[in-house]
Amino acid sequence: MDAVTTPDADDPTTGPSLVFDEKAHAHSVAEDVLGILTGTFLVSLGLHLLHAAHAVTGGTAGLSLLLGYATAWPFWLLFAVINVPFALLAVWRRGWDFTIRTIIAIALVSAWALVHDALFPITQIEPWYGTLAGNLLAGVGVLILFRHRSSVGGVNIIGLEVQDRTGFRAGWTMMIFDLLIILAAVLVMPWPNVVMSAVGAVLLNLVLALNHRPGRYLGH
Repeated sequence: MDAVTTPDADDPTTGPSLVFDEKAHAHSVAEDVLGILTGTFLVSLGLHLLHAAHAVTGGTAGLSLLLGYATAWPFWLLFAVINVPFALLAVWRRGWDFTIRTIIAIALVSAWALVHDALFPITQIEPWYGTLAGNLLAGVGVLILFRHRSSVGGVNIIGLEVQDRTGFRAGWTMMIFDLLIILAAVLVMPWPNVVMSAVGAVLLNLVLALNHRPGRYLGH
């Protein structure tokens, strides 16, 4: 994507919103469709690796994985249900365009999860590899979705709201929420898995914090 330099492009407190302000170059419908399909695929593939490694991550995805371990309910169902209240928040704070894109993204992540279960069953994976690779893929996927005015719901929406209002980067906000969620994992997982999951969640949020900054990305 071409970038347009502005006087405050590098200032995280005064730079324009990455997601919602008018920009110099608009994404076409085809670019948005491909971007959302790609982003949701990467997110769901990352979560598939995390599930195989018996790890969790942050956000509603991590909460869905955690509840899945505790209840044996399918991830795709938990992920869709948990995101309902956050979708309502998105309507109120972000508008219908962002909300519709987010609902589509949530549905696609759930659908891709069924595809991975059917076509890419994983019977064995080295846990650290699965955790780190899964979080890296999920982080890149979320970043793609942000840049196409979408998200996978949950604390992503809260993170974007905080960033647009204060300049505090969305990745740092989500990291705080994510670590709180991972701490709850000690109730249902061995502590080495919790430590491994925490390291992976930090990696995911570093991807966002270092790449999703006000004023840096000018496509929409």
